[in-house]
Amino acid sequence: MIRILGRASSINVRKVLWTCVELGIPFEREDWGSGFQPTDAPDFLALNPNAMIPVIQDGDFILWESNTIVRYLANQYGGTGIYPVDAKARARIDQWIDWQASDLNRSWSYPFMSLVRQSPAHQDAKALAAGIADWTRFMGILDRQLARTGGYVAGERFTLADIPVGLSVNRWFGTPFEHPRLAAVEAYYDRLSERAGFMLHGRNGVA
Repeated sequence: MIRILGRASSINVRKVLWTCVELGIPFEREDWGSGFQPTDAPDFLALNPNAMIPVIQDGDFILWESNTIVRYLANQYGGTGIYPVDAKARARIDQWIDWQASDLNRSWSYPFMSLVRQSPAHQDAKALAAGIADWTRFMGILDRQLARTGGYVAGERFTLADIPVGLSVNRWFGTPFEHPRLAAVEAYYDRLSERAGFMLHGRNGVA
């Protein structure tokens, strides 16, 4: 039984939860983070000195950083169907996982904080417009990739990369502004919605 520390509304915690569903890994989750047990508590800092969620405990093994965690789970629990051992196939998946973390996530940060979280520090109209334009540009990149593959972000089949990317797509549709028509992204969202893990921990009413 894996122990997962982090609130269920966190997009990074949801990566881990969805991965566990895909791989059939039993887990128990504890609420830590905003509104719950504080991550600057000594007990939590002993697990993750960055004071951030998620953290997992697998026996005596402690791990933080969500993308590292989902890769570990796939490696440790027979996830070759969604994270193959072939170096080139794996690199293609890792490419999109890292793109989601470094480029796509960064683009939606300001609009999400402004429009969903209603953060007082994120209400500058020019910064919001720039953020939406940047986010839209990256979603256009994703749309073209999905149109090319005809299926999922790294190819025709669902892979580990679709978990972080799919959660960002859910955030795109859950943030209230006028969205351009991205047909391939919309079709992708519907395909992901056929997966139990996504409906439980992605398209569940939480952006």
